[in-house]
Amino acid sequence: MAFGMEFGGYLGKMLLTLFRIIVVGVGIKYILNLSKTKMPNGALIALGLIIGGAIGNIIDSSFYGIIFNESYNNLAQFLPETGGYSSLLHGKVVDMFYFPLLNSHYPHWLPIWGGEHFIFFRPIFNVADAGISVGIFMILLFYRRDFN
Repeated sequence: MAFGMEFGGYLGKMLLTLFRIIVVGVGIKYILNLSKTKMPNGALIALGLIIGGAIGNIIDSSFYGIIFNESYNNLAQFLPETGGYSSLLHGKVVDMFYFPLLNSHYPHWLPIWGGEHFIFFRPIFNVADAGISVGIFMILLFYRRDFN
């Protein structure tokens, strides 16, 4: 789930991962069908970015729990002797990019939030998330009319 939200514990995590796999399969079939039409190449690239990002996140959540140990505030160890931190389909998606564009405080004269700390662009993300976001923006900005 987005931003580390939990969904139904152990069983929910497995169902979510299986649901992701099914949706990606349907998405690949959809792209194959669209590629036979007169869909612009840019729209197909945008869909490919979305599906590719989804596959990357599925790989993370499916296998990383098995092949890495817990890495919160540490460097993860590959194939640790004690085993991974979780089982198949229960891993966490690895996020590694953080670009706070503005890290400051609201002006003191501002009502309600005056003097409070704020960070503009707080999300932590990975390459797969970036691919999904770029693909969605491409469709919304350039190819929206092609998906009627």
